[in-house]
Amino acid sequence: MGIRREARELALQMLYALDSNSSAGLRETLQIFREEQSDISGRVREFAEEMVQGVHAQREIIDEAIKARSKNWSLTRMPRVDLNVMRLAAYELMFRADIPKKVSINEAIEIVRRFGDKESPAFVNGILDEIEACAKTEQSSEE
Repeated sequence: MGIRREARELALQMLYALDSNSSAGLRETLQIFREEQSDISGRVREFAEEMVQGVHAQREIIDEAIKARSKNWSLTRMPRVDLNVMRLAAYELMFRADIPKKVSINEAIEIVRRFGDKESPAFVNGILDEIEACAKTEQSSEE
């Protein structure tokens, strides 16, 4: 498994933990993972924490983008794994020009295939494709 895939999976676990325990803040969650995952390489941890901090900082915008594209699904009804995988990928699509968009989507699909249920890959793919299309349109209009 590559460094970034491992980091994305770790980031998913961190986001899931943040979602599951609203009393724990970002700093506390990151510290717990540093202590519990001491065997994780520095590069993996660094990328994972960077992604989690980015998602956390842009969560309102990311959640709005997901919500706008998920017909008949409120965020509270979505499986936590699917939602947090989409948050990670949407962050990459919307705020990380250094990561190819297709890589972000493919990684999300592979991760949700591993941690979600059998319906998750199609659901996540559909929403992320729409977010990518919107991000392309916005980028084209800025140029």
